[in-house]
Amino acid sequence: MSRPPRLTSSSRSNCSGGVFDWDPALRKLDELNARVEDPSLWEKPDEAQAVSRERSRLAASIEAVRSLERDLTDAIGYAEMADEEGDEASLEEARAQLKAIKERAGRAELEALLSGEADGNDAYVEINSGAGGTESNDWAGMLLRMYSRWANAHDMEVEVIEETPGEQAGIKSVTLQVKGTNAFGWLKSEGGVHRLVRISPYDSSARRHTSFASVWVYPVVDDNIEIEINPSDVRTDTYRASGAGGQHVNKTDSAVRLTHIPTGIAVACQNQRSQHQNRDQAWKMLKARLYELELEKREAAQAAIEEQKTDIGWGHQIRSYVLQPYQMVKDLRTDVETSDTQGVLDGDLDAFMGAALAQKVGATRDG
Repeated sequence: MSRPPRLTSSSRSNCSGGVFDWDPALRKLDELNARVEDPSLWEKPDEAQAVSRERSRLAASIEAVRSLERDLTDAIGYAEMADEEGDEASLEEARAQLKAIKERAGRAELEALLSGEADGNDAYVEINSGAGGTESNDWAGMLLRMYSRWANAHDMEVEVIEETPGEQAGIKSVTLQVKGTNAFGWLKSEGGVHRLVRISPYDSSARRHTSFASVWVYPVVDDNIEIEINPSDVRTDTYRASGAGGQHVNKTDSAVRLTHIPTGIAVACQNQRSQHQNRDQAWKMLKARLYELELEKREAAQAAIEEQKTDIGWGHQIRSYVLQPYQMVKDLRTDVETSDTQGVLDGDLDAFMGAALAQKVGATRDG
């Protein structure tokens, strides 16, 4: 059995963003550890939080590489021993271990490409149903489930910030906050229009229907990032939070919608108990949206390819999900496709995200 290549210092990568040289990464971690242990740092809470977050990400990245090396060494040793003894069952087990290690290494390699300014941040995900009433509302609800399952599979937390349910099924719109390392870096490629073709469960004639829903992704910005917003440029509207009924229906106008008049950007929050709390959350979301807008302007100036985010419209589909008359999910940007439609709808999105990320990085380098 041939020996797979070992991970070397030059091939080690920083999973929190950008390839790094191993020795400088270790020195950087030592510096961050020293700063965290300095009592004076904690006199500046915002700076301390940023340093702690950077330290945690770098430490996790270094440990991920070390874990891969340990597991690879163990798997190779196990395979060599099984090979010497002619134990085919153990060899098959070793092959499975090596395959799993290869998959982990592949994901780590992709995460090393997440070097954008906000890639390591949490993410807001907005899902809006398109024209089509119940059909599109149901499709938006399926996308909500898909992204929630993807996040849970990657040990990320999902919080519903605002939700408007459909009249008969599904949702008209929803805003999620996905919390976890590199949440925005992974999810940003999902921005665009998603198209579903299926036999409608709501059509008594069992006809095939096409439904659309749009997804918008933007980063949760750090508190220490200064985004100047003129209060006179923001219109505030309050309304009663919607819900499932009964005790969940809010009896007061606690939900808040903020509209930034110069840009037309609008955000809403209704999941908190009080109008004051919803207003605070909405301001954070507005700050994040304006920050993302500024990032887009910078990327456009640098000729970065962001067509799926800067030109979203019903004619700009990024992915098709066909359940009838055949089974196929295809990304129209990367041509990645699979017939495992149920797996995708259950949150198996890594192949699509990884291909889009690699394509973007390649295009940026070529540019």
